[in-house]
Amino acid sequence: MEQSLSYVLVTPYTVAKSRTGGVLSRLLSRISLELVGVQMIAMDQHIAQAYASVIKNRKKVEGFKISDLLSSYIEQSMGPSGGVRHRSMLLLFKGENPTEQLANVVGSFQKETSSVETVIGESIRDTYADLIFTDESQNQIRYFEPAVITAQTQEEADATLNLLNSWLGKQSNIIVNRPAEYYADVERTLVIIKPDNWKYASSRPGMIIDMFSRSGLRIVGIKVLKMSVSQALQFYGPTKDGLKAKLAPIYGMQARELLEHEFNVHLNVQLQDILTNSFGDMYSEEQFERIVEFMAGIKPSDCKAEDLDKPGLVKCMVLVYEGKDAVQKIRTILGATDPNKAAAGTIRREFGSNIRVNAAHASDSAENAVREMSILKAEENFCSSLIESYLATINVSHRSDS
Repeated sequence: MEQSLSYVLVTPYTVAKSRTGGVLSRLLSRISLELVGVQMIAMDQHIAQAYASVIKNRKKVEGFKISDLLSSYIEQSMGPSGGVRHRSMLLLFKGENPTEQLANVVGSFQKETSSVETVIGESIRDTYADLIFTDESQNQIRYFEPAVITAQTQEEADATLNLLNSWLGKQSNIIVNRPAEYYADVERTLVIIKPDNWKYASSRPGMIIDMFSRSGLRIVGIKVLKMSVSQALQFYGPTKDGLKAKLAPIYGMQARELLEHEFNVHLNVQLQDILTNSFGDMYSEEQFERIVEFMAGIKPSDCKAEDLDKPGLVKCMVLVYEGKDAVQKIRTILGATDPNKAAAGTIRREFGSNIRVNAAHASDSAENAVREMSILKAEENFCSSLIESYLATINVSHRSDS
């Protein structure tokens, strides 16, 4: 069947309350769609009003005048207020019948009742949205928070994506929306949710984000990335010499012990040094190649020179967190490199398998965060290009049909 593109917008309130992890967990574990793009956005008044108009003109009628409520909410809460543009999160999903699948997981709005026992938490809106009336007559609404917004139909999704397309291309992937004095005392740090979390439909990426939310830091940048071999080599290059210095002597000693056991001979220290500088170095190089392969999906030695800069074969998610002592807070929640040595309740203890397959990466210093963000081009996002390619495809299809 035809592969279409649709979206979910996580509202500023949901983002501010650090509920994005829970939302993402629901989406990733309950749909057969692929998450192909994600971006933090901060709508200006023009784009908020234009988007509100798309929602207001929905053809499908809902109860409680939901289209009017959503339209008003978008203008008032997703557009700027007090001169401040508010963070939202745009999620792009691709697959068969994306609007229907997303709408089912997002759910409809349930009116609040006097009995808590009638409240359910099946869908995203059941759990995170609010529609509270002033009284039993249900003629006047006291409070409305949609939590997330998604399209009702593919036609509406296409109209929204068309609206966002040109605007997104002009936006930085890093949100800067606070007063200048705020930035004098904050750090930014980079997090990678590694490829082992994306092998199959799973709530794990959302759960990891939810655990990081304990830091109280703000997500100011996010994107889906297929790391190239070149990026992986640059990113992990500084660890290569340390890896060799640490592992080569160990493998040299193990090689000596194996040879002594196998041939029942005694080998002197000089021969162990030879084994370290040959077999040990070779094995250390192989371990480094495996790290790159894990992150990019292909070994450097198997990659043609002309393919080094092409997107890799496996997916990860890159996030930029911002706040006071961001590096230390994130690394505390992440845990030690070796999951077996990580403290209980840390991400690597919960989700890591071994030193290489250990769920997530986090910068170990503010300086390294800058270097890593540069390598992975954290300020760039391809959501606009993704939308543009999709719109070009459906436009060609429409012309062919006519």
